[in-house]
Amino acid sequence: MPAETAPTVFRAGPGFAALLRLELLLALRRCADIANPLLFFVTVLALLPLGVGPEPELLARMAPGLIWVVALLATLLSQESLFRSDFEDGSLEQLTLCPQPLYFAVMAKAAVHWLVTGLPLALLSPLLGLMLSLPVEGYLCLLISLLLGTASLSLIGAVGAALTVALRRAGLLLALIVMPLYVPVLIFGTGAVQAAVDGYAYGAQLAVLAGLLAAASALAPLAAAGAIRISLDN
Repeated sequence: MPAETAPTVFRAGPGFAALLRLELLLALRRCADIANPLLFFVTVLALLPLGVGPEPELLARMAPGLIWVVALLATLLSQESLFRSDFEDGSLEQLTLCPQPLYFAVMAKAAVHWLVTGLPLALLSPLLGLMLSLPVEGYLCLLISLLLGTASLSLIGAVGAALTVALRRAGLLLALIVMPLYVPVLIFGTGAVQAAVDGYAYGAQLAVLAGLLAAASALAPLAAAGAIRISLDN
C-alpha cells in the first residue's frame, strides 16, 4: 500500500516514535523537572508521621489515602510546564501545522510526562508504604493502582496545561481545572489499596482504573489538541 494512501494512524506511527524519543531526551536533560515531584513526594510523606503521630496503627489506616493524595499533588506539580517551553519558543505552533494529527504530539508529551513522573512515583510507593506501616497485603495493589492512575493523571493534566499554556502563572487555574477530573481516579485508587489491606478483592477497582485510563487515552489528547489551537488563536 503506498504511504500516501495508508490510513493516518499508520502514517503517523514513525513520526510518533520519533517525537516520543525526542521528548524523552529533552525531559532527561531537565533534571530539575524530574527531581522536583519525586522530592515533593518523598519529603511530604516523610514529614507526615511527625504531624499525625508515629503510631503504626494510625499510619497504616491513613497510608492508602495519604500516598495517593501526595502522588496526585506531585503529578500536578509538573503539569504546568508540559507545553510551556514549546509555546514560548514557537515549536508548539509548528506542531499544529504538521500534517500528522496534533493528537499524537499531545500523546507523546503525556507519555513522557508519565515516564519521568508517574512511573518513578509508582516504583517508589512500596518503600514509602513501608515507612507508613502499610500492611504488606497492600503493596502490590498500591503499585498497580499508581501505575494505572498516574498515567490517567498525566493525560487529564495535559488538557488543563493546554488550556492555560498562554497564561502566565497559571498554576492555580490549572489546579482548579483538573482537580475535579482527578477525583474518580483518586477514589478508585485509594479504594483499591484499602480493599487489599482489608483482605477484600480489589480487581473491580483496578478494572475501573484501567477503564478510566482507556477513556483518558482516547479523549484527553483530542481535548488537549483542541485547547492548544484555542490558546494559540487567542
